[in-house]
Amino acid sequence: MKRFDSLNILSLCVLIVLIIAGCIKIQRPSLDAQSYLKRGHHNFQNGNYDQAISDYTKAIRLNPYFAEAYSNRGVANGIIGRYDQSISDLNKAIEIRPDFADGYYNRGSTYDRKGRHDHAIADYTKAIELDLYSAEAYSNRGSSYYQMGRYKDAITDFDKAVRLNPGFPETFTNRGDTYYCIGKYNRAIHDYTKALKINPGYIRAYNNRGKAYDLTGRYDKAIADYSKILKLNPIDAEAYSNRGSTYIAKNQYGQAIEDFNKALALNPGLAEVYHNRGVSSVITGRYDRAIDDFTKALEIDPRHAAAYTWRGVAMIELGNTKKACSDWKRACQLGDCSSYESAKIYGGCE
Repeated sequence: MKRFDSLNILSLCVLIVLIIAGCIKIQRPSLDAQSYLKRGHHNFQNGNYDQAISDYTKAIRLNPYFAEAYSNRGVANGIIGRYDQSISDLNKAIEIRPDFADGYYNRGSTYDRKGRHDHAIADYTKAIELDLYSAEAYSNRGSSYYQMGRYKDAITDFDKAVRLNPGFPETFTNRGDTYYCIGKYNRAIHDYTKALKINPGYIRAYNNRGKAYDLTGRYDKAIADYSKILKLNPIDAEAYSNRGSTYIAKNQYGQAIEDFNKALALNPGLAEVYHNRGVSSVITGRYDRAIDDFTKALEIDPRHAAAYTWRGVAMIELGNTKKACSDWKRACQLGDCSSYESAKIYGGCE
């Protein structure tokens, strides 16, 4: 049997006493750069961007050549609107790793947020050169082309993106928006429908498909899409407004006014909704109410030519030719001369 001499036993007793007395501190192991990166990613995913930035900064202090940490911090800064800091971080990431496709992709995203779509396109192009299978880079470059009015180039990129990743609803919706802008509404509807098969709760796709149905005269389908939005989000003022406009197209003015009332209760700053409610009131003979709505629309947007035109119509119905002519003249100054020119021809206005 092993024996313990008295000195060792005494030393052990002293050590135990010191620990109990708090004289010896047990230190926790410190996090390394990779651990701070992971913690930053967790905070980023939860929307805690400032805390994520703090974690990425700690990772960089421990490893000044950590390109991924610079890139992630750049993305977080971009999301909260610190664009110059974002680009500075992403420049550093690319400087450290010139072959870092994500760095170019993320810098392109920040340039997009700044409205520098030409710079964004250059970065997405570089990201694609480094990663030919990046559906996201093709999709984002397509969106940048769209913002610059280069619709053919946009569609080419969206086509490539959906071939690489056919499960990405935003790309189908973005391609649908592009077709919508060039008047190919049926193709747009097809893309929005594809997006909704992937994500049945995608409000933007319902909204834009509803607009395309409106423009092609399929009013019941448009109403169904706007109604679906309101089931998903009962406080969506735009959906009430759009459905109200479709009811006008169907000559269902009472339902239109009900929807406009709900839209304005949710957002009283919508000039177009006041205007549209005023139009419904003119058509149904409620001229005083219409004038109130057009006046409110003009308080919000003094350059709303159609509100002047329609307020003039309501004025003429009430026998106030002088005010009608004044409104039509102002509408003409803003670009809508139809009523004013007609009134001058028929002797109603000077």
